[in-house]
Amino acid sequence: MLRRICVFCGSSAGGDPVYSEVAASLGKLLAGRDIGVVYGGGDVGLMGTVADAALEAGGEVIGVIPEHLVRAEVAHHGVTELRIVEDMHERKATMASLSDAFLALPGGIGTLEELFEIWTWAQLGLHTKPVGIVDVAGYYAKLGEFLDHMVDSGFLGTSSRELVRLDSDPERLLEAFSHHDAVVIDKWDS
Repeated sequence: MLRRICVFCGSSAGGDPVYSEVAASLGKLLAGRDIGVVYGGGDVGLMGTVADAALEAGGEVIGVIPEHLVRAEVAHHGVTELRIVEDMHERKATMASLSDAFLALPGGIGTLEELFEIWTWAQLGLHTKPVGIVDVAGYYAKLGEFLDHMVDSGFLGTSSRELVRLDSDPERLLEAFSHHDAVVIDKWDS
């Protein structure tokens, strides 16, 4: 059962308005399905858009933000719960412990770092939660191609590649998440 989904996304809105449109629709979609949002705790960029849309739709939103970003005045103080943590490592661990699944929207290196760390944890058997990427307007299409290239080049096993779903439709990803089989792979035998 999906009670909460962690959303990794940009602290910027990006250069295409469709990114914000999809972020807002995702926040509303999750709230409409009574799925709480766990995210990085900011009130800026796509992070703020997802949070605000979920809140406006009556959803639960838990922000997790390190102290140094609160001091930089980017914390969203209107969320259901704002957890202030020591550093980025504690932020990711807290978000992971609060979440039943993970979705990535467009973002920069921080978004990719969060996505890849949570995927690595799945590959190592540290969790069996579903992980997905929302490919808004082809933003992640080349990443998908590169991941397939990693498999073809022998640096990523097929079973490890299959731990992350990439789709342009958040509803299809949620549907796939609801049928997720918790599989632990052997990284060295994949």
